[in-house]
Amino acid sequence: MDFFDLLTMLGGLALFLYGMNLLGDGLSQASGGRLESILEKLTNNPLKAVLVGAGVTAVIQSSSATTVMVVGFVNSGIMKLQQAVGIIMGANIGTTVTSWILTLSGIESDSFFVKLLKPTSFSPVLALIGVGIIMFSKKDKLKNVATILIGFAILMFGMETMSEAVKPLRDVPEFTSILTRFSNPILGLLAGLILTAVIQSSSASVGILQALCMTGAIGYEAAIPIIMGQNIGTCVTAMISGIGASKNARRAALVHLYFNIIGTILFMAGFYLINAVRPFPFMGSPADQTGIAVVHTTFNIVATVCLLPFSKGLVKLASLTIKDEEKQEESIGNTSVLQLLDARFLDTPSYAVEQSRNVAITMAGLAEEAMNLSLELIGEYSQEKADRVAQLEAEVDRFEDELGTYLVKLSSKNLPEKDSHTLSEILHCIGDFERISDHALNVMRAAEEMNRKSIQFSEKAQNELYTFGRAIHDILKLTMLSFSEEDLSLAKQVEPLEEVIDDLNKEIKQRHVKRLRKGKCTIELGFILSDITTNLSRVSDHCSNIAVCLLQVSEDEYETHAYLGQIKQKNNMDFQGKVLAYKERYQLP
Repeated sequence: MDFFDLLTMLGGLALFLYGMNLLGDGLSQASGGRLESILEKLTNNPLKAVLVGAGVTAVIQSSSATTVMVVGFVNSGIMKLQQAVGIIMGANIGTTVTSWILTLSGIESDSFFVKLLKPTSFSPVLALIGVGIIMFSKKDKLKNVATILIGFAILMFGMETMSEAVKPLRDVPEFTSILTRFSNPILGLLAGLILTAVIQSSSASVGILQALCMTGAIGYEAAIPIIMGQNIGTCVTAMISGIGASKNARRAALVHLYFNIIGTILFMAGFYLINAVRPFPFMGSPADQTGIAVVHTTFNIVATVCLLPFSKGLVKLASLTIKDEEKQEESIGNTSVLQLLDARFLDTPSYAVEQSRNVAITMAGLAEEAMNLSLELIGEYSQEKADRVAQLEAEVDRFEDELGTYLVKLSSKNLPEKDSHTLSEILHCIGDFERISDHALNVMRAAEEMNRKSIQFSEKAQNELYTFGRAIHDILKLTMLSFSEEDLSLAKQVEPLEEVIDDLNKEIKQRHVKRLRKGKCTIELGFILSDITTNLSRVSDHCSNIAVCLLQVSEDEYETHAYLGQIKQKNNMDFQGKVLAYKERYQLP
């Protein structure tokens, strides 16, 4: 093997690793967050969790990615530690699919149809189709499919290039002597562990081992320990992911490590004990690609079958390693919603967008609650409610800061059109949610001032404010429901009500001026009344902003003033009809 063969081998390895990464990204993008949602929900039964973990990993072609997602789920409180164990075990089984796909390169036959199954035959076709789609299609779904096809083609081409480049090594005594040292189980295990830890993918390291098997210089006595080490090495990614996470998240990463270490010890002890009593006939023969796939799959299935009944023991072992004086497992309800904004989810952008939307819906609910409590304070002051409004406003501020920062990071990712629209909606709306909570705080302070000074509005002013408050309550409910349900029909009802609220604000102020002239109201109360109505009117403006944003983002339009001018035209009978209906409903007494 000369210098140029070495370059060819390294080039093939680079293409192989890149193809695997591209294939996984394409599959993840095509799933649109659905695989992550399946992982999140279908984990109540341990056996079901194993099947789900295996299925999802088989699709995204990475047990490391699945395990990192699980660590994120546990860290954010979406999933309990006990639920994570089955998925982690299943992920180890699912990752073996890659090794079976790679065995296709070893197909030998003179039959035309069998030759078509060889990667060298169909990979160029897949690559051409994929490139054609990317060049001529504008649809995100088709482009995701193209990424999958190109990723698979590059993966197979890299595998074939790497295999061809290493074939001359079969005649190099130095190379053969190095590999024979790996027949020592400990050395072989360490070699597999280090290789996989470096490239952070057991699928990729198994693929490299399968390519080396093409030389015929690696026997099963060397290959089996290497495969065992590869399963332990893949835990490095999850362990790194657990840094800085919650204790339960770090325990989930430890469960992955302990499962592979204990499984490897049990498998190797049983295997070599049986081999000592009754030697396996294949141990002295050269390993091939199919044999590697069989060993890889058998180990992971056997380890899962043996350790699944003891999953609680793995959890206990991880909990003993990372001790916690508090309750071992936090319930989802006691975990901050903001923990859903886990940085690990940024690697699966569609799911991260979904989680961001869930956080934004919670933020909207907090702002609505703050405003409704402030409205209640106008009629009857309560210090407990006033404190709650201040607390809600502070929480909404924190939501805006953390969600905004997370969304900026997420916006740099390659998102499908639908997710990009959702991201735009959230970015546009969170500022309005925050301002609504600010106005709620202002109204609360006005009510607090009245309570401190022991002053109150006249009966007529109270009745007017009650009607005004009812309209604000209803526009908030319409707006937040349209945002959470993505209901554009509800969003279209917001702007007519906002116009009625503007008219109510003007009329209430005019009535107050008349009362002031007649001496039926004080200037001090007048300032407070004006402050309250101004804040309430601005709340309706923010509701209008949110509703218009929902309608415009769905149509890729962002000219707000032009849009409002268009729908408010007098010949828009639907809009004018809704305005009249709202005027009748919210007539001042």
